[in-house]
Amino acid sequence: MTLRSIALVGLVGTVLAIGSLASAHDLWINRGGFRNAAGEWCCGAGDCFTIPGEKVSMNGIGYILREYDNELVPFSEAQPSPDGAYWRCKRADGSRRCFFAPPPST
Repeated sequence: MTLRSIALVGLVGTVLAIGSLASAHDLWINRGGFRNAAGEWCCGAGDCFTIPGEKVSMNGIGYILREYDNELVPFSEAQPSPDGAYWRCKRADGSRRCFFAPPPST
């Protein structure tokens, strides 16, 4: 392989990696301009993640996130999730910024 070929492969790989990061971050959370009660934007670069439904339960006051050391999210701090999944957005220190939950089933 020539030096030129190696450089071309590296360039294509870099472009694909950057493009996939950008499209992965273009979620409904980002496009929707959601904010938490403190006025912070819910979505920053790569800080919102889905939580499997089996890792979330409810008690009388909120959601319990077993994946996050049984973190309790009061119902009043949860926002409706348009895609029907549980989402947790975090700050740089790992603390919760926003939480989205599917609408209750009827």
